Amino acid sequence: MFDARKSSPAVATLRPSEYTAALIQVLRGEPSRVCGARVLEIGCGSGVVLAVLGGLGAASLCGIDIEDEAIVTGQALLQDLGHEAEIHRGDMWQPVAGRRFDLVVANLPHFPMDHFEVAGRLSTWSSGGIDGRELLDPFLEGLSKHLAINGRALITHNAFVDVGRSRRILERYGLALHIAKTVLVHIANEKIDLMTPSILRAEEGRSIHRYGPHVFADMHIVEIAAAGTRS
Repeated sequence: MFDARKSSPAVATLRPSEYTAALIQVLRGEPSRVCGARVLEIGCGSGVVLAVLGGLGAASLCGIDIEDEAIVTGQALLQDLGHEAEIHRGDMWQPVAGRRFDLVVANLPHFPMDHFEVAGRLSTWSSGGIDGRELLDPFLEGLSKHLAINGRALITHNAFVDVGRSRRILERYGLALHIAKTVLVHIANEKIDLMTPSILRAEEGRSIHRYGPHVFADMHIVEIAAAGTRS
């Protein structure tokens, strides 16, 4: 049985966020599209999204993360819940070279800031580099090689990290993006203070909203599939 007491530092570091909750909500809203699917999660963290997918009847579960803590914690959670899964420690697509999946999910670090730890998280938890696209662009550029016929991806995408640019990247590979859901997420003050100033200035009042000391931002769950195949 999964023992949170023995791994509490890792569990706390990898605790799910509002982004994870929104992604799970969209996945749970369409269980028929998960049942029987070969699933890959890039940046599997705590393993909870894979656990949800396993509970919805995915045919196979595969996860990749760069952090040792994620491998240990994710494997423990999935084993405790009775789900078989392969979880690899590695960088982006490398561990699954040559393989294709029916569903790819990701909640990648893509907040536009330099690499710092925030609120007890690892620096790899949120930082996407100065423009927020350090991991997002390689993910989008490699996705088409790992989608099965009629496959799709569901990912989190901050509204202030140029959704138009993501669309243009995907179009080069014959893929199309549409916004499946938009939610408002809270941005902690210590995190907003680290945000790339030029992006903060451009997006405040548009996708970033201040109410006194409280800051919120628009975040999308986007679906990606071959152009013309959206169902």
